[in-house]
Amino acid sequence: MAGRDCALVALESNRPLIVLTNDDGVDSPGLAALKTALDPLGDVSIVAPDKNRSGAARSITMRSPLWVEEVRLEDGDLAYSTDGTPVDCVRMAALGLLDRVPDLIVSGINLGGNLGDDITYSGTVAAALEGIMLGIPAIALSANDYRPGYDLTVPARIGKRLVSIALALGFPAKTLLNVNCPDLSWDELGGLRLTTLGKRIYGDKVEHRETKGNRRGYHIYNDDLGYHQEQGSDFEAIAEGWVSITPLHFDLMSHEALDTLCGWGEALTSWKMD
Repeated sequence: MAGRDCALVALESNRPLIVLTNDDGVDSPGLAALKTALDPLGDVSIVAPDKNRSGAARSITMRSPLWVEEVRLEDGDLAYSTDGTPVDCVRMAALGLLDRVPDLIVSGINLGGNLGDDITYSGTVAAALEGIMLGIPAIALSANDYRPGYDLTVPARIGKRLVSIALALGFPAKTLLNVNCPDLSWDELGGLRLTTLGKRIYGDKVEHRETKGNRRGYHIYNDDLGYHQEQGSDFEAIAEGWVSITPLHFDLMSHEALDTLCGWGEALTSWKMD
């Protein structure tokens, strides 16, 4: 996977401030498992939504105050619970809610995968993306095919391993790591694999389900999902029993299209002729 060089940035190694968030809510077992795993590595603070915000993507709260409540977790520690979105949580943590700026954002453990095109809808990935927009390294961690009985200590241990590596070797600048763990025991895992972002196939369709007066109710989203078979993708890694690690950044700019659109030059400069 050769490509352009990406600088590594050093993290605070003497008790770094690690902020945990998610989109499943402050009571999520994934959040609790992740905190237990990361506690030995630094000062861990939780700023998370007060309820499930799955699919919130990069939505933010603009026209109402953000309410924050300190809640007691099962381990006795305090967490900040907010009525905002995952992105709101990261912004609050970075911009003054805490006594210092976080050294690392870890979002998860999401109760379900975030693979391929799904990341554009994911509140888990959006929270990590907000971290790198604010100049803070970030990891999004998801438990693929989550179900009752899923051993969340497995992705939690993966998260601990990656944070340990980042503390020792540095973190890629302006990049988040989107990590997905298959539903396997620790001994069954194939290992860690660097992957590309795969292509999801959605089987969604609009279905009219009910009518109430002048209103009609429709169902769009279902579980009829597939993916393109691509070598090196995150989907392939998960299917083969490996943890996928996909580096992502926020450069949405299409440089190729910009070059192509230069061919519109005369048409663009004569726009007043209509």
